[in-house]
Amino acid sequence: MAVLQTYRKLGDLALVAKARAGDRPALDVLVERYSPRVNSLAAQLMGDLEDARDAAQESLVKLCTKLRQFRGDAQFATWMHRLVVNTCRDAQERKRVRTTEPLTDEEPAGEDGDPLRATLLGDLRSDLAQGLARLSADQRSVVVLRDVLGFSYEDIARAASMPVGTVKCYVHRGRSRLRAGLDESIGPAVSPAQGPAGGSG
Repeated sequence: MAVLQTYRKLGDLALVAKARAGDRPALDVLVERYSPRVNSLAAQLMGDLEDARDAAQESLVKLCTKLRQFRGDAQFATWMHRLVVNTCRDAQERKRVRTTEPLTDEEPAGEDGDPLRATLLGDLRSDLAQGLARLSADQRSVVVLRDVLGFSYEDIARAASMPVGTVKCYVHRGRSRLRAGLDESIGPAVSPAQGPAGGSG
């Protein structure tokens, strides 16, 4: 326990170096540190909760088995997110899943307990999930990385292995398709969440 507490204070690169040398506690801390991010990203990319859990678990297994492939030419977080993106893309190709279900099993009530507000929030969440499901895998990936996780275009380009210009194009097209879908289903007054700092780009 004391070892884990000490290791939790280390940076990613120090943990990676120890883990690659066969230090199991260092690997355990890496998995612990990145599990929430992996679960969140997989949920956004896959849409379906069960598929997301499977993809997240597969991604964490790959973290353990492919760590030696990390060359240190990018931040470890970028390498890890690229691994998750690729794992989710492979899972989607295998199963060809096009989900229309909400991202969560239960819709949370509003802070004031207003059932109407909770219903509207649930409908919006469902519409966003359906909108994401209609995007191509690449568009869905870059929109989630940009607007949900707040990645820069450069980091997305590295994570998704595509040029920055292509990333910007996919983000623009993905946002446009999401906005059009929401306008059609619930009216023009509601639009998808924008990116960081107002989502201007």
